[in-house]
Amino acid sequence: MKREPIKTDVLIVGAGVAGLVAGIVLARQRLGVILVDQSQKVGGRLATQRIGPGRADHGAQFFTVRSPEFQIWVEAWQSQGLVYRWSRGWSDGSLGPAALASYPRYAVRGGMNALARHLARGLDTRVKVRLETITLAEQGWQAQTESGQLYSSRALLLTPPVPQSLALLAAGQVKLVPHEQTALARIEYAPCLCGLFWVDGSVSLPEPGALQQPEAPISWIADNQRKGISPEATIITVHARPETSYQFWEAPEAEALEMLRAGLQPFLAADAKILEAQLKRWRYALPTTLHPQRYLLAADTPPLAFAGDAFAGPRVEGAALSGLTASRALITKITSLKFAGG
Repeated sequence: MKREPIKTDVLIVGAGVAGLVAGIVLARQRLGVILVDQSQKVGGRLATQRIGPGRADHGAQFFTVRSPEFQIWVEAWQSQGLVYRWSRGWSDGSLGPAALASYPRYAVRGGMNALARHLARGLDTRVKVRLETITLAEQGWQAQTESGQLYSSRALLLTPPVPQSLALLAAGQVKLVPHEQTALARIEYAPCLCGLFWVDGSVSLPEPGALQQPEAPISWIADNQRKGISPEATIITVHARPETSYQFWEAPEAEALEMLRAGLQPFLAADAKILEAQLKRWRYALPTTLHPQRYLLAADTPPLAFAGDAFAGPRVEGAALSGLTASRALITKITSLKFAGG
């Protein structure tokens, strides 16, 4: 039996920071909004994992605030007890005091994914939804899942890594104007291999429990217990830099974990033991070639916008601002079509 399409005003693909913030803005305008995501839970790289009796952030480790608009959101999260200042900088590996930076680093109580769950409250968010194609429809857009379920919408916001968004449109034979296609195809990302280690024993990371070495093979090490999100156990997050992640991307899990463990080893006490280790692979971890604007609004289609952390500013704040501005552009486009009788 043929399934009826699930209809909404705006379909948002991707329930990371950009999609969730956009969903809130669109819903405030009393538009019907559905967010779909192929992952098992919302958040994208706002990712927190249980390991042993503790937990660890294994995607985004913190965020900064550099714009007044994002500051308003963060102050609200602080007043709700969700977000707190973790540090103003990190050691570069010297084991000395953390270098003072101009912007505070914020963390989330319970881990970064708690912020994503907070943003998703009240939104119609559907996870474990794997889209196969996105096609043009008579009244806008139609997205089809691998299981054959259809989603029908007047407007579409694509927030996954841009190569994934373009692949969905290509599968549905949707053609963008050449300069838009070229601009989006120019966006590039670097991968990140992440190791999570449950440690029994002391770990001698400098204050405040994190070390950042962008040019070293291991670019980031953080103690989630000292960070304040894993009181039950010492769980260490280790990130490899992009070049190292490329080198070990296809390596067996045990080999990749051993490389990450070796980076942690100098900071472990002689009698410390690793009780459990997990490997996480982020294929699109770091945007390296960005789109110069906060979003891209397609010209010759029904309302369609692209947003995410690769639009004018990477990481959490950039993704949030991208979702904000893209959603406002879609509201303007939808409103203009409504008044034009479209």
